[in-house]
Amino acid sequence: MDDIAAHAALIAARRPRDARLRRVGVSRAGTPLWLLSLGRGARQALVVAGPHANEPVGGATVLRLAERVLADPRLTEGADATWNLLLCLDPDGLRRNEGWLTGPYTLGRYFRHFFRPGFREQPEWLPDGAAAAALPETRALLRLQDELKPFFQCSLHGVDVGGGFVELTRDLPGLDRRMAYAAARLGIPRELGPYDTLYWPRLGPAVYRIPPPRPRDLAAAITEAAVESTWYHPHRHGTVTAVVEAPMWGVAAVQDGSPPADRDAVLHAVSDALRHDTRVLKRLLARVRPHLGGTPDAARLLAPVDDYLLVCPGLADAWDPDTADPGRPLPALTAGHLTALGIAGRRIAVRTAGLLHQLVTGAGRDPSGALPELDGLIDAGCAAYRDDSGARWIPVARQAEYQARVVLAAFELAGRHGARARSGEPDWGTQAAVPMHRE
Repeated sequence: MDDIAAHAALIAARRPRDARLRRVGVSRAGTPLWLLSLGRGARQALVVAGPHANEPVGGATVLRLAERVLADPRLTEGADATWNLLLCLDPDGLRRNEGWLTGPYTLGRYFRHFFRPGFREQPEWLPDGAAAAALPETRALLRLQDELKPFFQCSLHGVDVGGGFVELTRDLPGLDRRMAYAAARLGIPRELGPYDTLYWPRLGPAVYRIPPPRPRDLAAAITEAAVESTWYHPHRHGTVTAVVEAPMWGVAAVQDGSPPADRDAVLHAVSDALRHDTRVLKRLLARVRPHLGGTPDAARLLAPVDDYLLVCPGLADAWDPDTADPGRPLPALTAGHLTALGIAGRRIAVRTAGLLHQLVTGAGRDPSGALPELDGLIDAGCAAYRDDSGARWIPVARQAEYQARVVLAAFELAGRHGARARSGEPDWGTQAAVPMHRE
């Protein structure tokens, strides 16, 4: 976090006429929220890095974007645009991940030092609506959105294991082709069926339409991002929001668009594995919880554990052909979809085990004897990612370059989209969302 802020300050000092750095708020722990603004055009673009604490690539991406924007006047004067780069939305959470950010970059190190706050402490979400936003980070972002009224907003996310994809609040025709080109050049797999877009309209390969928000219960809100959020808050200003996901460990099989050999057998296996892991983790949590008195930040680590264990049974039932809701049948699934579902089920289990591992080690003792079993769960999950899924680390420079290229492509297309809207042409992105044919 300190490196990102220092680099941005250096950029502003080096180019004072073109770059300004200002504080737009503070985190719960008092860390400044810094905004780096580039150019002086009338049309505002807002890029938000670090909304999820365990997804740090956005920090590298915004610094890369800053250098790219300052080097190319077509992105500022030529586009009548000002770029506003929010360096990190959740700096407190990012600091909690610094145990693995220094490397070496292994799955085991990542999951043992993984942190992501509980759903209600993630600043992009508005579980009680914008007017009742409780987190200072959320309020700062809402103020910024209402101040800037951006024509384009981008939220930078990272996939720990899988592939890259984009989620949009309005369609940007052509983005899928630009994204495919960048991914091919940089060796980034595209995820053709992420589990969190399973029921969403598909706008193109690895590009999905975020449905408008609607009231949900907590379990649905945690697992489905189509809830009240800062993604949709500036929609009334005509903003196009793009959520750009870049993978840390890539899995080639997530881009397999072929029909699966035995869909139901795979779905049964994924669901059964998630149910089994959930039972094991609930048993381990029951053993660990009574011994956490006095453990630093136990409540903050337990919140995401409780969230994960809350949603696991519903996910397992939704993915199982024998228990899926007949009113919400599974869509046509490709081999890539099944790979992504397997990765997602394992991710929830290994993340939960990693958080419990931190709780036990933070307590300084293990009277319940849970640590060896937690280590076994983490090691087995990481081995499955490596050996079964073929997960391979993608260097940070490639992650950031891929994400920056997708952001720049979306920025250009959003500018065209806005020009069409001003000229009176139909805005197809605001039409009713309908499922599209899947390759």
